[in-house]
Amino acid sequence: MSEDTRSAARAIIDRNLYMVLATVGQDGAPWASPVFYSTEDGRDLYWVSSPEVTHSRNIAHEPRIGIVLHDSRAPVGTASPLALYLKATAEELHGEAALEGLRVIPRPAGRGGRSLEPEEVRPPAPWRVYRARVGEYSMICPRGEGRCAEHGLDYEHRTTVLL
Repeated sequence: MSEDTRSAARAIIDRNLYMVLATVGQDGAPWASPVFYSTEDGRDLYWVSSPEVTHSRNIAHEPRIGIVLHDSRAPVGTASPLALYLKATAEELHGEAALEGLRVIPRPAGRGGRSLEPEEVRPPAPWRVYRARVGEYSMICPRGEGRCAEHGLDYEHRTTVLL
């Protein structure tokens, strides 16, 4: 994997405002939700949600999630290197961990959002801090005009990215 691929992956993390969470409910039904996220290191992604919404209830049931970060304005056929696929473990944060999340949200600067006070994310307030800890990153492998130079495949496929 090239340094260009690593740089492209990090740029996707830093440039996007929203991630799409893929969760699964107790009944096995899939659920996808876009949420605003903040991160400093690209490994821990933080957001604020109500514990009553579907994706939060699903995370309480099954913490393993998928995430896609992408530029939805990209022209058709140009998904690479504009999308990053993540496997992560998510959880609602409490105590010091929630305070760490509040420190990161809404970083990096200039992304929008606002700073929150601890009382805004503790019961009985309607919001909580969540974190997804990323375990694996992948991107669509660039093919150019034909076969992927790295894998010799002539169809769209993912390659693991090490950040």
